[in-house]
Amino acid sequence: MRLLTDITPLRENPAFRRLWLGTMLSRTGGSMTTFAITLQVYDLTRSSAAVGGIGVATFIPLLLITMPGGTLADRIDRRRLVLAVTIGQAVLSAVLFALATFGGASVWALYALVAVSAAFSAVSAPAQQTFIPRLVPREQLGPAMALNRIIFQVVMIAGPALAGVVTGWAGLRGCYLTDVASFAGALWGVGRLPAMPAARPLATGDGPGSGEGGTRRSGLALTLEGLSFIRRTPVLCGAFLADVNATFFALPVSLFPAINSERFGGNPRILGLFMTAIGIGGLVSAVFAGPLRHASRHGRLMLTCVAVWGGGFALFAVAPSLWLTLLALAIAGFADTFTVVIRGMIVQAATPDEFRGRVNAADFLVGAGGGQLGSLEAGLVGSWTTPAISALSGGLATVLGALLIGAALPGFRRYRAPERPADDEPAAAGSDIADGPAAPSADDEPPPAAGTDIADGPAPPSADDEPSAAAGSDIADASAEVPDAEQVRDAGTIVQR
Repeated sequence: MRLLTDITPLRENPAFRRLWLGTMLSRTGGSMTTFAITLQVYDLTRSSAAVGGIGVATFIPLLLITMPGGTLADRIDRRRLVLAVTIGQAVLSAVLFALATFGGASVWALYALVAVSAAFSAVSAPAQQTFIPRLVPREQLGPAMALNRIIFQVVMIAGPALAGVVTGWAGLRGCYLTDVASFAGALWGVGRLPAMPAARPLATGDGPGSGEGGTRRSGLALTLEGLSFIRRTPVLCGAFLADVNATFFALPVSLFPAINSERFGGNPRILGLFMTAIGIGGLVSAVFAGPLRHASRHGRLMLTCVAVWGGGFALFAVAPSLWLTLLALAIAGFADTFTVVIRGMIVQAATPDEFRGRVNAADFLVGAGGGQLGSLEAGLVGSWTTPAISALSGGLATVLGALLIGAALPGFRRYRAPERPADDEPAAAGSDIADGPAAPSADDEPPPAAGTDIADGPAPPSADDEPSAAAGSDIADASAEVPDAEQVRDAGTIVQR
């Protein structure tokens, strides 16, 4: 078995290399802003429930905009769309820097800025997911996706750790200023890509966007059609439900400041290590995810990983020492990467080409939205009881939920990956690739790479064809118009790019 991820796409494809490096730089800044907003809200209120409110401010725009954003990504030039949104996000970070520097920040002002940022992400993420399949040849898609997931894990490690150091040295304004500067990476990586108009506009007479006689269908009709397809596909429902179970009950990011304050004196450097530990665990499983390409019992494996994720946070809640606290978070991160990878494989294998954009948008909503609601749930329970009880009960509820989903949905529990044709190119280590154009059978994410999912389609387009998906998202094949969100379940991330 090949255990390590192949770096050929970085060596041989300059456009992908620029996108990869620019994305890593930009997302590191975004992670620092997430850290700073969380700490700033807690400093203003000393309330875990108020920190959980960040999740509500993020979730509402995601709920309202993500699915229409997936449809929009199939209709206009995606590169221009992502560039426009990136500029808007840079302005938001500049506003946060100004509030931290000159005063005037309030909880409601921060909630408003978080909501606007989430709305930007809901529009750009589906378009970002469509980049990579257009930039690399088919045989390099798997390694490219694995490298994407590695970006996500490296950012989770470096971002919070760097944010803790910068906050201790220059205060929260240092994090926001660093984020503003980091947008240069995103603009460099995306700005030098070729134009990326939709390859198959939804207004054509034979595409999914057309009604009888070639009439153009409304975005609402297309969105409802995608949701109906998900409802009619039990394996997709099972995968999404398992992921919501994990993120709603066992993603206690809103409790981190309070637990850090109770156990470790509120040291911002230790708070940064919490997310870093999750990232290290995820990075280990992302780098050594090669054996996943040989796994066939995807439903059972995903439920097992969800249970391990919940168990890791239950251990975090009762850990008496710093080293055991960080180990518990690393275990959760290790299971999370496998959960995201398997979910993406299920989504791509069960989704026909004409639905991939909308299904991947739903996958992003599940991955990102579930985490935001989970942050609110953890904060509220922590306020009513204690932060430790909230984290413990959430972790145990996730383990129980995985058992109940397996019992209630035996079809999902017994789901196996479709057989790969003998002449198929094997998936590269750490990546997930669904076979064939559309193998209906089953949250996306996408990922993407150890944490990303790709369906193999017809011949892959050339580098100047329309691009697809930025790092950390779930991606369909080159012919499919895919939305997402870098699938990314970004554990606790407020500003997603």
